[in-house]
Amino acid sequence: MKVMIKNFKWLLLVSLTFVACNSSDDAVADPNSNDGSPLTAGTADFSKYVALGDSFAAGYSDGALFKAGQQNAYPNIMATQFALVGGGDFTTPWMSDDNIGGFSMGGVQVPGFGTRLYFNAANSTPVPVTGISGTDITAHLTGPFNNMGIPGAKAIHLGYSGYAAANPYFGRFASSATATVLEDALAQDPTFFSLWIGGNDVLGYATSGGDGTNPITPPATFQAVYSDMAAQLSAGGRKGVVANLPYVSTLPYFTTVPYNPVPLDAATISLLMNTTNGYGLYNGALQLALSNGFISADEAARRTIAFHPGADNAVVIVDSYLTDLTPYGIPSYRQATAEDLVVLPARAFIGTLVGGNPYQVNGVSVPLADKWVLSKEEITEVRDATDAYNAAIFEASETNDLAFVDAKAVMDQLKNGGIVGNGYTMTATYVTGNTFSLDGIHPSPKGYALIANKFLEAINEKYGSNFKGVNLGKYRILYPQDPNNF
Repeated sequence: MKVMIKNFKWLLLVSLTFVACNSSDDAVADPNSNDGSPLTAGTADFSKYVALGDSFAAGYSDGALFKAGQQNAYPNIMATQFALVGGGDFTTPWMSDDNIGGFSMGGVQVPGFGTRLYFNAANSTPVPVTGISGTDITAHLTGPFNNMGIPGAKAIHLGYSGYAAANPYFGRFASSATATVLEDALAQDPTFFSLWIGGNDVLGYATSGGDGTNPITPPATFQAVYSDMAAQLSAGGRKGVVANLPYVSTLPYFTTVPYNPVPLDAATISLLMNTTNGYGLYNGALQLALSNGFISADEAARRTIAFHPGADNAVVIVDSYLTDLTPYGIPSYRQATAEDLVVLPARAFIGTLVGGNPYQVNGVSVPLADKWVLSKEEITEVRDATDAYNAAIFEASETNDLAFVDAKAVMDQLKNGGIVGNGYTMTATYVTGNTFSLDGIHPSPKGYALIANKFLEAINEKYGSNFKGVNLGKYRILYPQDPNNF
């Protein structure tokens, strides 16, 4: 009996020890960390976080900046995670809380700063919300502000004195008329920063179809500006995170409208191809140019216009990269191919009539102007510049010992199969892919949450923190039509 009692006491001791160990493990399990251990900032100090960047940092979405979008900006999401390990307040230059978007002045919406888009389910089309923004373009806010994302900003703009007068998004909270974005950021003496800039250095060129109205920033200029900015932000061993750039030509803005959306019947084709004033005359002129050695056989074939009865006819475009034959009265026309990218706004333009004339159809009898199409040559120009920018960004991250987000790789994943997170498959498909908003360029709330998580992953890897990131399921895909229903 004594032996049994002794064994019982031993078993009880083992059992209690086991329970104690389990209780201890449960106590330290942290649901906010990626490994269950206590959440830590690692070697980083997030007590004063400042975010620099463009419209992505600002939370621009659905073609406008509005408060709900700002709340879901990736720096704002990251700041909620930083707060769990001692991160301080993260202030934002809020737009009016009416969630209409854009700017007003004197009770009128300011042209060029329109209201946000919403998805009209009745006709499956994004349309602007009605109303006038409550954000007056002349109003000035008192800062400083931690989120210094500036819609429209290029890399060179962040260090440009006088940019407050050129860009009302910065002008409304700049510390002075001559202050720079970089100066106002550094004046806050941040302990940690994020920098994602450079998209607009090629985006304006791309969205305008490479028509020359918004040139690409020369890579040498970008490299000089970016390296200097990264050095200033990193001075004194300050920690931060930077991100490279995806190819803007992979955004839904460029991949949604097909190059060949035109249905035609035989009678219409006969009218289009007549040899008096139609494409039959144009094709004949090309053969004459070929016979005189003005163009090669390959170019003559590329420029020749041809249609077929039924669907999937390619739109006709103006291409400035073709041999200039205008001295001989021959315009620079060809049909688009799969190597060209038709911009998203062309969806509502192709097939419309010029002046109501049924014989003047945009994209068919009337070729699309340069601004509607990013040609394969222009795509190459954008990619070459982006590659150069990315080399400069990576070099700056290495030189200054910063965390690095490979945003290009993330976009490649979104474009080719998608990324699964919290039960959602995120892709680059317009509207249905979860990731992008209705303007086809800027992320949806769920897309911004994905970006925030990718930044946090890079921070974990570099500084030894263990952020789990946010649950994508808690972020919406589209904002509702009613600004009061957010």
